[in-house]
Amino acid sequence: MSRKIIISLISILVLIPLRIYSHRISWLPAETGNAIWAMILFCFCRMIWVKTNLISVALISILISFLIEFSQLLSWRWLVSLRHTYLGGMILGGRFDWWDLLAYTIGILLICWLFKKFKG
Repeated sequence: MSRKIIISLISILVLIPLRIYSHRISWLPAETGNAIWAMILFCFCRMIWVKTNLISVALISILISFLIEFSQLLSWRWLVSLRHTYLGGMILGGRFDWWDLLAYTIGILLICWLFKKFKG
């Protein structure tokens, strides 16, 4: 297994509990969980596009996160039902918010910078 995949997996294992508990820490802004979610998405994308440069992976991650956020404007019955499950809600969110787009961008830029710094 390549070093990049191992770094991504370790990052995901650290970020998932942070994402789950971020909403329970009162002094953290509500958007923190969204930034962490986007960081996890970046790590998954990094594992898929392991040979792609980090900027391209960041752009792909931002595109996916924006598409998921804009999908919240859709009210298809099956999609709404999926969002009401725990895992579906964690991945797809519940309601559209412009601030989420900013949080995703900040989270992805931060994790991209960290990966670059640690040669992930």
